Amino acid sequence: MGGTGECKPSLPAGEAKAAPVDRALHALGFEFTLITPREVVGRLPVTETCCQPFNWLNGGVSALMAETTASIGGYVASGYRRLAGVQLSINHVGPARLGDVVQAQATPIQLGRKIQVWEVQIWRIDPSTSECKDLVSTARVTLLTNLSTPEEMKSYEVGLKKLAKL
Repeated sequence: MGGTGECKPSLPAGEAKAAPVDRALHALGFEFTLITPREVVGRLPVTETCCQPFNWLNGGVSALMAETTASIGGYVASGYRRLAGVQLSINHVGPARLGDVVQAQATPIQLGRKIQVWEVQIWRIDPSTSECKDLVSTARVTLLTNLSTPEEMKSYEVGLKKLAKL
């Protein structure tokens, strides 16, 4: 699979934010590089922790990246209202191997008041140039976005608003 360069480059190493916006992704080493209501981007080094036994990126990790980046985007786009994922569909179209770096890019297809639909593409990138090489996975995430936000979530909202200014 040849490179297409269709994804936006991520920030150079050291400029990404590794704050624990999502505990599971943070534990794997995922870093967000852009958080806006129209796009969420982040990258992940493919380590042994992320791989299945053949040293390829585990499809479940790709699904986690897809659902999380879409959910963060949905949360910001809905005005920081609590949401719930109702459907995730992912296709794995190419490998990422141990030692690679992948980038997830989530963009909205539909930003409704009750339902949002996001597309997420995961690319293998060249870490020296942040240029996209090969598409690894493509996903569609549907979110229910009209849920009330509990008071204890306000600190999460404040932290995410700081990162959304990347």
